[in-house]
Amino acid sequence: MTVPPVRVRRLNAGTMNAASDYVLYWMTSYRRAGWNFALQRAVDHALELRKPLLVLEALRCDYEWASDRLHSFVLEGMVDNERRFQECGIAYYPYVEPEAGAGKGLLRELSGRACVVVTDDFPSFFLPRAVATAAKQVAVLLEQVDSVGILPMRDADRAFPTAYAFRRFLQQTLPARLEEFPEPDSLARAASLPAAIVPEEIRRRWPPMLVGDGASVQALVASLPIDHSVGAVKLRGGEDAVNRVLVTFVGERLDGYAGDASNPGLDATSGLSPYLHFGHISSHQVLRAVLTREEWHPGRISGRADGRRSGWWGLSAPAEAFLDQLITWRELGFNFCHVREDYDRIESLPLWARETLQKHAVDPRPHLYSRQELEVAETHDPVWNGAQRQLLHEGRIHNYLRMLWGKKILEWTASPQEALDVMIHLNNKYALDGRDPNSYSGIFWCLGRYDRPWGPERPIFGKARYMSSENTRRKFRLDMSGHRKGI
Repeated sequence: MTVPPVRVRRLNAGTMNAASDYVLYWMTSYRRAGWNFALQRAVDHALELRKPLLVLEALRCDYEWASDRLHSFVLEGMVDNERRFQECGIAYYPYVEPEAGAGKGLLRELSGRACVVVTDDFPSFFLPRAVATAAKQVAVLLEQVDSVGILPMRDADRAFPTAYAFRRFLQQTLPARLEEFPEPDSLARAASLPAAIVPEEIRRRWPPMLVGDGASVQALVASLPIDHSVGAVKLRGGEDAVNRVLVTFVGERLDGYAGDASNPGLDATSGLSPYLHFGHISSHQVLRAVLTREEWHPGRISGRADGRRSGWWGLSAPAEAFLDQLITWRELGFNFCHVREDYDRIESLPLWARETLQKHAVDPRPHLYSRQELEVAETHDPVWNGAQRQLLHEGRIHNYLRMLWGKKILEWTASPQEALDVMIHLNNKYALDGRDPNSYSGIFWCLGRYDRPWGPERPIFGKARYMSSENTRRKFRLDMSGHRKGI
């Protein structure tokens, strides 16, 4: 077995059945054919047992906020996966649920013919519940494999209160993990495996959707019972698209990242967040691209564990700034969701934040907007409207404006709980990278998570950090004529 044991978790009391037909990899979160510890684990099992490998990638239609936007992005990734697995001679079963509940029983039937089942570990949205339900239905051994980030989630047994505290832990722990990268192409080792055969009665009851190309993706999405009011965006999903994004970022834009990434008027961010969320790319692959570009070797690590944001890796300033986002901030969110089941509830805020927000919950608001008014960007504030319209039309908000966006929702809604509900709804409905631990980090940061008390104490915010549109506009010299220019 080539996957570090800390990344593998047994989910049931089942045992491996070497007499069955194939090894089943149930792909739920790491929707890619390479740089994937879970797929690698499944290949290990198949080679050890000398059995075929079957990959099931399913897409249900009744998850909350299911829409053309989210479905299209996933299906575009399935187009790439279909081609990759076919080229390698690996059986790939892409099932797209045509109506709510239609996919019920498929995993049970496929796992009934499996020697062992391997699936992905993702600690937020509906996926933990789905996997827990599956663990009760799968009779053979069911393993869950962590291929989320550079640090295995089980390396930390507690939630960290700040990025500084988590960064210190990373600096102590990461060096040993930097030797444990997933294989860029596990399928190369699987070329000698025989082809898995799915019984015809299963294929008839749950017909696999061979989605083919962009045109057929559009037609398929249009036929499904999902929210068609949230349209697809221009950004294409899948491994092919994100590999181009990565090459462009590392080769052309990384040099300016340290100084430009926080400026909403510049397109200086990596653009990788949606692909990381849907598992179309691995953070290991991204890290390897950056380290290769920097001609890095382990001897350049400083060896200190002082929590500083720069200097630990021994890289250029822009590379260090980017890796702090990719590893520290991204994996801080996964750490919280992995350890705390209440990650999406206001009770998960630190005590000081809960107390100060509660104290000021009844303070008069200068403006009160309904969820509908906020959703369609009908406020008095052109900077906020611009951010919300970017979310509506592009499925993203610039990182800096996302913080301001959340702070203003707190200021313009009747209570902290209502503000949280609105932020989660708008972000998860429209953002390609919503429903993700990293997104919950951003939302809850607006209410005090990972932050500290600030003075002076203000109405509504209390000791929570305050942000204003006026300061943002002046800081970045945003031209808000037309409400979106410069964003």
